[in-house]
Amino acid sequence: MPRNVYTEDHEAFRASVREFVERTLKPRAEEMLQSKVIPRDIWKEAGRQGLFGLDIPEEFGGAGADDYRFNAIAAEELSAFNAAVSSCFGIHSDVCPPYLVDLGTQEQKQKWLPGMAAGELICSIGMTEPSGGSDLAGLKTTGVRDGDDWIINGSKTFITNGNQCDLAIVAVRTDPTKGAKGITLFMLEKDMPGFTKGNKLDKVGQIESDTSELFFDNVRVPDANRIGEEGMGFIAMMQRLPQERIGAGVSNVAHAKQILAETIEYTKERKAFGQAIGSFQHNKFKIAELVTQIEVAEAYVDDCIAAHAEGKLSPVDAAKAKWFSAEVQNKVLDECVQLHGGYGFMNEYRVARAWRDARVTKIWAGSNEIMKELIGRDLGL
Repeated sequence: MPRNVYTEDHEAFRASVREFVERTLKPRAEEMLQSKVIPRDIWKEAGRQGLFGLDIPEEFGGAGADDYRFNAIAAEELSAFNAAVSSCFGIHSDVCPPYLVDLGTQEQKQKWLPGMAAGELICSIGMTEPSGGSDLAGLKTTGVRDGDDWIINGSKTFITNGNQCDLAIVAVRTDPTKGAKGITLFMLEKDMPGFTKGNKLDKVGQIESDTSELFFDNVRVPDANRIGEEGMGFIAMMQRLPQERIGAGVSNVAHAKQILAETIEYTKERKAFGQAIGSFQHNKFKIAELVTQIEVAEAYVDDCIAAHAEGKLSPVDAAKAKWFSAEVQNKVLDECVQLHGGYGFMNEYRVARAWRDARVTKIWAGSNEIMKELIGRDLGL
């Protein structure tokens, strides 16, 4: 089926992102795998290529595209390369900037957005805590007012870009009596005394990505670093999570679609019992199922992309895209491993790494179980 969500301008941007992947990322794929990090010079090159400023106004060094379809194009092409780079870049360029663009003061925008657009200031977002993942309303990191400052104590975990980050948007409980209405967002800067980063976490997959714990020990943060109104942090996160979740959906489908395409080529070349393994009826039928599943998931995600570009994507529809695309991605990649046979279990094969990388997509950005809870509530159940 033809995809109707993108125009010629979007496809021209796709060509530039694909060129960046071919020229900059692919030659250094093994280096990133071994070092378990994306080198700083790659971040800066991505900034020069305009990958980080899509949501940032031109006056602050961005592209000011104001069209989510460009974000989706970037996510698709990066995910086709690998899930780790896509997740790191996505947090920095797709998830974090809207908080500053929508809620930040003029001074905050001037201070941080140009460096983010250039890839010189790497940004993370600190929501998840050791005591609870999807339960954002129950977070325990605290902020106590002290004159014109806040004293922040607590920790965050599973933070993408956490070890490298120069900036971290952190959700903090500033009023313990108000539940979700007692949460405020702050921008923490890496050199603030008491703000420390844990070692890079040893993950099952996406090992090229930098994931760490963040620790706050009496960190003195000026009120000038508060993002948005006091007590409005939870609402701000809920309003922006649909973009993170549709971004996850875009990445999930594009990631699995690429590996499936490579698997199909493998089944045409791999011989067994005197013929290509893809020609066996069972494998042929299985591949037909996988292609259909990907295209059906892609069609729904494309509708969500179009809706979000028009400001009409609901949190519930974003939740549907997130959980369903993650399920399809994991099912498709598991079958791709099976079609590769023993080679599919070897780390040197992309299919093995992709299968391993994908497992977390059913957990992060709100677990699939939480997504179904949101959908069920919307149905009045």
